[in-house]
Amino acid sequence: MALAVEDIVARCRGALDEHTPALAVRDVLDALVAGPTALERALGPVELGGITALHSADDLTILRVAWTPGMALNPHEHGMWAVIGMYGGQEDNAFYRRVSGGLEPAGGKELPAGDVLVLGHDVIHSVANSRRDFAVAVHVYGGDFFSVGRSEWDFETYEERPRDFARTSRLFEEANARWRDQK
Repeated sequence: MALAVEDIVARCRGALDEHTPALAVRDVLDALVAGPTALERALGPVELGGITALHSADDLTILRVAWTPGMALNPHEHGMWAVIGMYGGQEDNAFYRRVSGGLEPAGGKELPAGDVLVLGHDVIHSVANSRRDFAVAVHVYGGDFFSVGRSEWDFETYEERPRDFARTSRLFEEANARWRDQK
């Protein structure tokens, strides 16, 4: 039987009943990204970067995120645990910690296809795709990704501001336009 979005949702929802849901979701995503072809069939082809909601509820959000080549997203927080399972390309994460007056860099992690990353509720990171292929992942969040108030920071000044989904959408649109112009 072919993998379907409903299967992904059911497996992640089942993980919420475990003692440590984020780690149980990690195990689910480890198994899913081990079969990237099945994920690609279930979630469809990627032609442009963007965020596609697969499931959204008060206790769980599941997204397919496709980072356009050359795209970078400014530092931000989620305000909840997150688990990222890469099944295509590579996502480059830079981590930050809060300091007086803003942020300071605190390391990074390359996340190639086949890897899974667990982020705690207080992690601040930025994401970039420096490769020539789309970076495609399943992102699972331990809450309602779209309704929780969160912060983002300016890349240059590290000035904190409220998260702006319209700005994020514009970043995807601009990156997609640059990608189309390069073809």
